[in-house]
Amino acid sequence: MTDSRRSSTSSIKSDVKSDIESPELPSDQEHFGNTLDQKAQAQSKEQPSEKTPSTIPNGGLIAWLQVLSGFMCFMSAWGMVNGFGVFQDFYSSTLIPDVSNSDISWIGSIQAFLLCSATVFAGPIYDHGHPRLLVMFGSALVVFGMMMTSLCSEYWQLMLAQGLCVGFGAGCLFLPSIAIIPSYFTTKKAVAMGIAASGSSFGGVIFPIIFRRLEPRIGFGWATRVIGFISLASLLIPCFCIKARAFPKTRRKLLDFAAFKEPAYALFSLASFVGFVGLYVPFFYISTYARDVSGLGDTLSFYMLPIMSAGSIAGRIIPGLVADKVGALNVLGVCNLCASILGFCWIAIHHTAGGLIVWALLYGALSGAFVSLQPTTVASIT
Repeated sequence: MTDSRRSSTSSIKSDVKSDIESPELPSDQEHFGNTLDQKAQAQSKEQPSEKTPSTIPNGGLIAWLQVLSGFMCFMSAWGMVNGFGVFQDFYSSTLIPDVSNSDISWIGSIQAFLLCSATVFAGPIYDHGHPRLLVMFGSALVVFGMMMTSLCSEYWQLMLAQGLCVGFGAGCLFLPSIAIIPSYFTTKKAVAMGIAASGSSFGGVIFPIIFRRLEPRIGFGWATRVIGFISLASLLIPCFCIKARAFPKTRRKLLDFAAFKEPAYALFSLASFVGFVGLYVPFFYISTYARDVSGLGDTLSFYMLPIMSAGSIAGRIIPGLVADKVGALNVLGVCNLCASILGFCWIAIHHTAGGLIVWALLYGALSGAFVSLQPTTVASIT
């Protein structure tokens, strides 16, 4: 009797101990845990990283709206620089004839300098997630600067309004237009950038013609205001449509020189700086040169600038098509070399109108790649 009780007690203890040491989950809880694991694995597979090419749309309505927005930004930013030659000619002949051509050209030079240098401060603002704020602020400055230019009659006033105000505003427009588009395209990146950059050449065609046609009829003030209103209407598109896909995970400082530690990037930046020094000299002086040196009539001399800008439209798009196949750096190097050679040929062909027209078209086409291919080239070498 005692032995049977002892055996039953030991069997109960062993059962309890086995239950404690190796508990079994109910079937429902086990199924629930497996389901969670499967969902987690599926989500990890479905969520690619931001750098995965499959996340880039490479087309679509939103992507091409960014190209259109970039086109409008380029038109009101670089288009003002491309078309400054008509203001240079008008200022030297009518508005401020007592000021030398060299001094007047400083207005356009400061405008172009601020357009490029303002991106140093606009870059961190963009990285903090405010591209639309940059576009809106830049649009306001460009339009306000042109309206103030219409009221100017002195050299220093023009320098403040058209040089400083328009130049800084154009810099705020320029950076988002080149930073957003590459995030929407892979195989069509150079073409998309070329189409957007052709807006500067388009502005370089229409702005001088508008000013030339309207100034004799409604005066300098209202002709300049019309250009300002055109910029206002066109810049409404990027103000509403521009949309960045992603921003850097780590926010950089306001002035960050870490990128210059890469030799390729530092050398390319230095080369671009030197290239921009002489790039727009023909755009500023072609009309005055054609009239005073080549002896062409006022009408044909004026149209030299739109002709050069028209050639630049092709120079923004066609090199992009080629760059997607043979490489942006290769195309950029060839175009820059040819444009440099043409710079010296300017001296030899100034005696004939036909030669000067052909030269203007070729220089506009070859120099156009210098602006449109730079963002794509930087992305390929860094």
